[in-house]
Amino acid sequence: MRVQLSSDSTAVHAIDVTNVTSQKTIVSNLGEFFTIDVKIGDVILLSSKDLETLRIKIDQRDIEKEVLTVNMGVKSIVLKEVIINESGVSSESLGIIPYGQKKYTPAERRLYTATTGGGIDGLLNTISGRKAMIKKEIIVEKKEQLLAKIDILFEDNYYIETLKIPELYIKGFQYYCIDDISMANALRAKNKTMVLFLIVKLAENYNEILALESK
Repeated sequence: MRVQLSSDSTAVHAIDVTNVTSQKTIVSNLGEFFTIDVKIGDVILLSSKDLETLRIKIDQRDIEKEVLTVNMGVKSIVLKEVIINESGVSSESLGIIPYGQKKYTPAERRLYTATTGGGIDGLLNTISGRKAMIKKEIIVEKKEQLLAKIDILFEDNYYIETLKIPELYIKGFQYYCIDDISMANALRAKNKTMVLFLIVKLAENYNEILALESK
């Protein structure tokens, strides 16, 4: 298949083009024509330091084109968290809490209180099921964190056009993904390459489930 890569970026970028299915990789530049061996169903991964990573699943229409033109978006820089600490003043440096003490999420703090309350209060907490309830809150809290991670990785168009997930089922598919242990670990590790690899198979499984439910 003959391919040409383009982008709104004016700079010249070396782009890794990998056939994930056959595990073969070539390197190309924007504007250049190149050929790569593919068949229907193969997944092509396009990645560059300064451009958004793309994953394309080859279909019959792609094969029939004389030249497959792919536009790659410029990678945006997202500042997720900015910490200003010029003075070095913190609760640890002031002696309020010991250095290196574990920091808990709100739900984890409530579980710690319920577990270490001691005496009759600790007994009542156990009997009332408060600890069990808080443990459920922690699970929900951690899933919400994973959901937030996967939500910012891909545009809806990627789910619809590339993964063939119906628009109404995108959120359900995201929940399906974070329940997968390998995907959850990849999201926590911020391993986008692994996330991209796993999400294709998960999408195939999810679409099969939708097809069975629609019968």
